[in-house]
Amino acid sequence: MTVETAPATTRKDWTSDQEVRWCPGCGDYSILAAVQMLLPEIGVRRENTVFVSGIGCAARFPYYMNTYGVHSIHGRAPAFATGLAVCRPDLDVWVVTGDGDALSIGGNHLIHTLRRNVNLTILLFNNQIYGLTKGQFSPTSEVGKVTKSTPFGSLATPFNPVSLALGAEATFVARTHDMDRKHMMETFRRAHDHRGTSFVEIYQNCNVFNDGAFEQITARDNRASMLIPLRHGEPIRFGAEGEKGVALSDQGHLQIVDVDEAGEDALIVHDETSEDPSMAFMLSRLARGPYEPTPIGVFRSVEHADYGTAVDEQISAAQGRSGKGTIESLLRSGPTWTVD
Repeated sequence: MTVETAPATTRKDWTSDQEVRWCPGCGDYSILAAVQMLLPEIGVRRENTVFVSGIGCAARFPYYMNTYGVHSIHGRAPAFATGLAVCRPDLDVWVVTGDGDALSIGGNHLIHTLRRNVNLTILLFNNQIYGLTKGQFSPTSEVGKVTKSTPFGSLATPFNPVSLALGAEATFVARTHDMDRKHMMETFRRAHDHRGTSFVEIYQNCNVFNDGAFEQITARDNRASMLIPLRHGEPIRFGAEGEKGVALSDQGHLQIVDVDEAGEDALIVHDETSEDPSMAFMLSRLARGPYEPTPIGVFRSVEHADYGTAVDEQISAAQGRSGKGTIESLLRSGPTWTVD
């Protein structure tokens, strides 16, 4: 069988004619640019690409892509995308969601999509606030966050999206941030190439309602000492000279050490392909918040059967046992009527 190569495209081909209506300076602009620049590089077709969103600032994303798109209802983007990905395995299906959309009303849909390993890519924009509805606290807002809905400070322990995804046995889990386009593009590329559910948390700045939420770790002058790059097969170390590292303590938890004192051999070697997600989970818990050294990159990437393929195989097996026709022939059969 001859596989037809997709025609070459540019960022302009993937950009719709709609006015981008995010607040000036919003981190969403850089994420949009990263996706529009990546898609021509990976050689996919616009007519085979679908962006599905829920409700929120991030949910405007499909309007700005010159592809197919679905602006669905609050929290339900993973459910819409699951149906599409299972019925149309030939499509590239992306889900664009926010921390409120995905982790509050959409939490149940998110975890079941992850555990089923549906073949789609989820981009979760995390700005630790509800932006579209004007600044209420979200499921990722820190304890003590003062907002319109928590005037005396939030009392709820926030979700860690990467920990949640790993707990749901997601097969691809990564984190990036909106201040580094190169890192975003490489992370999105890895996510797209993965067969199954890919989950990417993106630290995204809301400069109106939660400005500077990640500045302590993502500001250019802070990155070397505050972002811990995860590179498969390499010891986990960071700092301007690689002077810091991550090691396992005598008590069995991860800790940050001085490499000169602990020694290179004491450092954890990152293995994103480990079937046991325990170490990846421990890495996701290394920082208590975006004010301490924080791992970034791919936490986990393992190969499991994706849900759509498993469904197809089950249907084929059932048809073989029954000796009857296909689902497609059933759906397309039946009488027709002419109404005069």
